[in-house]
Amino acid sequence: MGGDWRLAESAMDTADQSELFSEPEPLAPDEAASGGAGLPLAVRMRPRRLSEVVGQEHILGQGSLLARLVAQNRFGSLLFYGPPGSGKTSIAEAIARETRSRFVRVNAVMSNVAELRDVLGAARRRPGSGTILFIDELHRFNKTQQDLLLPDVEQGVVRLIGATTHNPGFYINPPLLSRSHLFRLEPLGTEAVAGVLAKALLDTERGLGGLGVTAPQQILLELAVLSDGDLRRALNALEVIALGKGGPAVIGPEDLAVFARERRIRYDANEDEHYDTISAFIKSCRGSDPDAAMYWLAKMLAGGEDPRFVARRLVILASEDVGLADPNALPLAVAAHHAVDFVGLPEAELTLAHATLYIATAPKSNSATLALGEARRVLGESPVQPVPAHLRDKSGQANKRMGQGKGYDYSHDFPEGISGQHFLERPVRLYVPKSAGAESAIAERLKRWRGMRTALSGEAGNVLADGGPKT
Repeated sequence: MGGDWRLAESAMDTADQSELFSEPEPLAPDEAASGGAGLPLAVRMRPRRLSEVVGQEHILGQGSLLARLVAQNRFGSLLFYGPPGSGKTSIAEAIARETRSRFVRVNAVMSNVAELRDVLGAARRRPGSGTILFIDELHRFNKTQQDLLLPDVEQGVVRLIGATTHNPGFYINPPLLSRSHLFRLEPLGTEAVAGVLAKALLDTERGLGGLGVTAPQQILLELAVLSDGDLRRALNALEVIALGKGGPAVIGPEDLAVFARERRIRYDANEDEHYDTISAFIKSCRGSDPDAAMYWLAKMLAGGEDPRFVARRLVILASEDVGLADPNALPLAVAAHHAVDFVGLPEAELTLAHATLYIATAPKSNSATLALGEARRVLGESPVQPVPAHLRDKSGQANKRMGQGKGYDYSHDFPEGISGQHFLERPVRLYVPKSAGAESAIAERLKRWRGMRTALSGEAGNVLADGGPKT
């Protein structure tokens, strides 16, 4: 960061607020003095007012909460959470202009406690200036730095606008989070990005209009797709291409080829993209949609996800969601996990694809998950049952003298292994088989065994209607 906020301060010492934020000033407060010379296209093309912001209608549309708060200049602290290039900084700067507020920018990556104290102290010395403190990458501040903001935020010395690409629930201190309005920004749509690119090519004041470079709408749409909803990336790419033409020219498919080859999927390991994508992958497998499952798998692999992580999730899916409907799913998933370790990338991608398709197309049953949950519920809500005497270990003379194990009927001595004995003092029904795949045969087998056990034990009056014991 160095001294960005001090540059902004010096600019404001030489110009009153109306001059700094009055139209048609196109630049951010701390960039106004330089006239924008040498700034990247993405900075020059930033919106000058909220109405120019594209793609975030859910928070800026007519009648929306944020638009009303800004129009009335009655907002407190704001947190903007969203992916890179979605407009977090642009919205903050537009808010400062529309409310004619003093704007101080801090980058959390390069700042420290001493600098933050200086910024807050300067705001206290100018109580009537309506200071907006914009902190980019707020999640980079540690707990001490975030706590340092609380008194001045609470007393209204500054109005904090924080920008973060990380989930605020994990990275922002609860006291600071509770004092702020949280707004989530979405990646910009292809049409929205292409529209800004078209304006940049025509704009002679801030854009590339003076170069005489043009581009068909389809080319701009393709460049927007390559940007993955990141407007900053799209504008920077457009600037590189346009400057590389060296004069009036038309941008064609060949000009996009280098960006297409170098395109990287937006995927942050251990952050929101990681959790959101694996969640989509799991739910696609569970929902028996092999096409969606393969799409999310490909995204994770392209983004650099650890293949062992994906393999572990497939092993869990095999028991949690396929279960007894296809008993082969678990050994296949375990084999895939071992193969990923043994083979490594890139060949292990085929193993993951194999296991993913098997899990996604297998019949589904969560009976094991439900049975375990029901068992835990019964254990938590009822007295713990003792082990019946006939089932206890009879090893050792002391156990034999106490009669442990006496009366146990060896199951293999009876047809189909059903002796008629119960294995709980108070029988309970925990496992309910599903009718999917191989588990339908298990359901029929259990029904027959319950009938046999009832007949052998002589407890016909103590059974459920389907042949199972009463709980």
